Amino acid sequence: QVQLVESGGGLVQPGGSLRLSCAASGRIFSGYRLGWYRQAPGKQRELVATITSAGFRNYADSVKGRFTISRDNARNTVYLQMNSLKPEDTAVYYCNADSLSILPEYWGQGTQVTVSS
Repeated sequence: QVQLVESGGGLVQPGGSLRLSCAASGRIFSGYRLGWYRQAPGKQRELVATITSAGFRNYADSVKGRFTISRDNARNTVYLQMNSLKPEDTAVYYCNADSLSILPEYWGQGTQVTVSS
């Protein structure tokens, strides 16, 4: 059974930084597009950033220049470095692994990020 487990969330002041990690079990990692999504209270889940197996990155406009996604296939881990955090970044952040095929995609359980003074 494939599992994605996020960590690194927490409470941070505006302007601060956090680094999220997502570790995957099972042999799904290297060929999958990996991504981070977030869902704030009362809002739909939205894409934050994705990274393909070739290393191509895509970011939501709201996080460009502040967030960086990276992956370590040897460690089966994807990261999200978040800098210059704003209160509007407050949400539950979810890790995603998508084969971009008929195979199922996978989601983590989510980690809470709260940006507040």
